[in-house]
Amino acid sequence: MKGKPMQQVVFALAVASMVLLSSPCTGQTFSPSGQNAFSLPISNITRENRRAHVIGNSFFNKNWVASPASASARDGLGPLFLARSCSACHLRDGRGVPPTDQQDSPALLFRLSIPGKGPQGETVPDPVYGGQLASLAIPGEEPEGTMTIRYTEVPGEFVDGSIYSLRIPTYRFAPSGKFGPPDPALLIGPRIASAVFGLGLLEAVPEDLILSHADPDDDDHDGISGRANRVWNPESKRREVGRFGWKANQADIRQQTAAAFLGDIGITSSIHPQEDLTEAQRQFLAGLHFDPEPELDDKTLGRVVRYLQTLAPPARRRVSDPEVLRGEQLFRAANCTACHLPELQTAADVPGLPELAGQTIQPYTDLLLHDMGPGLADNRPDFEASGSEWRTPPLWGIGLTEVVNGHTNFLHDGRARNLEEAILWHGGEAQSSRDYFAALNAEERIALFSFVNSL
Repeated sequence: MKGKPMQQVVFALAVASMVLLSSPCTGQTFSPSGQNAFSLPISNITRENRRAHVIGNSFFNKNWVASPASASARDGLGPLFLARSCSACHLRDGRGVPPTDQQDSPALLFRLSIPGKGPQGETVPDPVYGGQLASLAIPGEEPEGTMTIRYTEVPGEFVDGSIYSLRIPTYRFAPSGKFGPPDPALLIGPRIASAVFGLGLLEAVPEDLILSHADPDDDDHDGISGRANRVWNPESKRREVGRFGWKANQADIRQQTAAAFLGDIGITSSIHPQEDLTEAQRQFLAGLHFDPEPELDDKTLGRVVRYLQTLAPPARRRVSDPEVLRGEQLFRAANCTACHLPELQTAADVPGLPELAGQTIQPYTDLLLHDMGPGLADNRPDFEASGSEWRTPPLWGIGLTEVVNGHTNFLHDGRARNLEEAILWHGGEAQSSRDYFAALNAEERIALFSFVNSL
């Protein structure tokens, strides 16, 4: 276009695409409910942050390439990796889908570790394959291996006689012939990619507010004993409350983003300046040249972080529908709100992001760890989280998953094929809520689903 640089055109289009809701009390949400429902910036975003959001979006979506390359701002891929871009796992900023018999998917990754803890309480990576399986490699190199999934169907019955079936996954690691066998005590933790909207608002929730909802010793004797994970922040050099990741093993979005660039794409940064390779792997890759400088500069990392901090959660739908209101009553009666807290408040002051300050948000999470019982346990601890504890996942936007991402797979490994299965897998602290749900009749279950899908 003559007379206007392309970057300004993209910037202008991004601004024009925003639709502001009238209510400011829902976490700066937007009304669109189509495929882009998870990909819009917060409605009150400043000009400076909007520019960083647009540029960060481009780095979130573009494929990285192996070094050296003419596109020097986007090279450094690998040598071992899982995906070539952030959006390969977080399609349209939404929830990943697990692989099927017909199609592979990088959105289901596998954490690897062995029993024990490192000096900062972190998991101990496998001595040969490290902390995460890399199923891809740059040309001329060999991936670490593959993970196969086998599902076993287990039938069940609601109190009203309706039939359901849950599938139990079994994972088998097939290492490549290049690096050798893993440790015999290898622990495997499957993790599906979560939606990334609303993260800035969750990051802005004060730590003391999160801790105020914790009850690690169940002092009120309600069977719910949420607790915070304490994780190591490599930049601040101290333990902090974890709030991101399936086991709340990341303290903030910057840490989460840098860790994902390293583990998923093989991109180093100032936070993680070394390639994610074990000593055993370095011996096999000795012929490669590794740039001593971080492949992701701090400015670019900051823009990707700002993009994630300013993605808006979608607005609720059908809020006055009688069936939705009936479902909300059942949701509360089942005590689901004990962990999926309907409301949280952001801090009065959010440095660099004043648009996130003083917000009442409705994410339906407490950001705490809860023991979900042996059925969902992967038996792999992470910092202070046990093998059966999981962070309460936010429910906002969950009803748009099928529209945006084309599936309804839920839970940490995508084993649940719909909301019904996801609820039926709840155990441990959520056992009584699960049993309440199982005792509902078909009409009541539909009403409850209508409410959850309205979030």
